[in-house]
Amino acid sequence: MSVVAAYSGTFDPITLGHYDIIGRAASMFPRLIVAVGLNVAKSPRFNIDERVALIREVVKNLPNVEVKSFSGLVVNFARDNGVTVLVRGVRTVGDVDYEKQMAVMNRDLYPRLDTVMLAPSPEYAHLSSSLVRELASLGAPVEKLVPPAVMPLLLERFGRK
Repeated sequence: MSVVAAYSGTFDPITLGHYDIIGRAASMFPRLIVAVGLNVAKSPRFNIDERVALIREVVKNLPNVEVKSFSGLVVNFARDNGVTVLVRGVRTVGDVDYEKQMAVMNRDLYPRLDTVMLAPSPEYAHLSSSLVRELASLGAPVEKLVPPAVMPLLLERFGRK
């Protein structure tokens, strides 16, 4: 039986840090689903269809990666898609504590589901989508923080050319 992994998040927008985790996870697992979550509580700047389209463009060179949207619990997405491994990126001790708690709860809800935590590559350890959005809104350069496919929509969304 082939392992199906999922890397879930809101990806608002996808950053080079996300892409780093995706690429590394894609080399570890025969099939990786990037699960793009619909979390209205986070007030995303990009709608779910835009985020899915951007990620599909960014990962088009990774043949074992697919992109799907979901809402609700990630364990339900995992169960419905045959996922047995969740990939999580962790930057800080706080992230590790939170992800550990979520991993235990997810495993309780879906016993076949394990969680693998990946630390970012050093050059991306500081990156987050919220930081990218804040910098873009203030007119700072963000070209080194996001994949090139993201730049046009990111600049448009923040009224920059």
